[in-house]
Amino acid sequence: MARKKRRCGRSASAIEKQKDFRSYINPKVGMRLVNTFEECFEKLRGEEHPQDKLAALTVSRSVVSLASYQGRTRVFACTGTIIKRDASTMSILTSASLVRCSNDENKLANKLKIKILLPNGKSVEGKLWKYDLHYNIAVVNIKDFPDLCPAFLYSHIGAGKVVAIGRVFESGELMTTTGILRYNNSNLDCQELMISTCKITKAGIGGPLISTGGNFIGMNFYVKEGTPFLPGSILLKCLRHLELFGLAGDQKTCGKHQFHELILEKAGDTSEQVEAIPLEMVCT
Repeated sequence: MARKKRRCGRSASAIEKQKDFRSYINPKVGMRLVNTFEECFEKLRGEEHPQDKLAALTVSRSVVSLASYQGRTRVFACTGTIIKRDASTMSILTSASLVRCSNDENKLANKLKIKILLPNGKSVEGKLWKYDLHYNIAVVNIKDFPDLCPAFLYSHIGAGKVVAIGRVFESGELMTTTGILRYNNSNLDCQELMISTCKITKAGIGGPLISTGGNFIGMNFYVKEGTPFLPGSILLKCLRHLELFGLAGDQKTCGKHQFHELILEKAGDTSEQVEAIPLEMVCT
């Protein structure tokens, strides 16, 4: 009878621990889980894409994976980019889907715990700092790690090939894939979103889009056809607004056009193209 409690050489308690770690609902007989947060996308081979691989490596120490939990149940997992360091903390830019309520997308989920897997393999807890549910961005703070470095956010995109980067939460594996920019708007409800032909998975949500020169130029979202991303120029304006005026999550008082006008008026909108802006200058 004791043998019946074991599967593939593992004890029942070990199996239960693994289920708690992944926190997915067991599918019914004849069904399987698809599009999980651990599904990897294409990885570049250095011998085939040396310049693209080098560009990805330049920001790899800034790319983390995050997961949110309610109790022992995983709510969401995605990628994020370290954008700021101060005396004792680091700030991570990611998708607000990490903290959004699944039943009401205009609200935050209650009693969430955020865990971050760092490039150095360490796992730490993070704290939600600020968020904008309209533009679907969030900033999570963690304690400072000297071996990690913030990425500079560029407002000028340019043209040519781009590289999308993600990191899997369960394994910590870095994922990279290339594409080109498509100069048309996304079908999603945000006119500021742009599109690249990079093919990512859900694990890449919130991850950086970079140029082949290693410039951080946007944050990726996920749809099946094409990859929408919020360009650096809009991200910088959102971060300025969050720093100056706090949260921007109430859709009833902060609709798309109203919020955009507030950014332009309060944060300033110059016609000059800024090549690279350290986030320390924006957020302090």
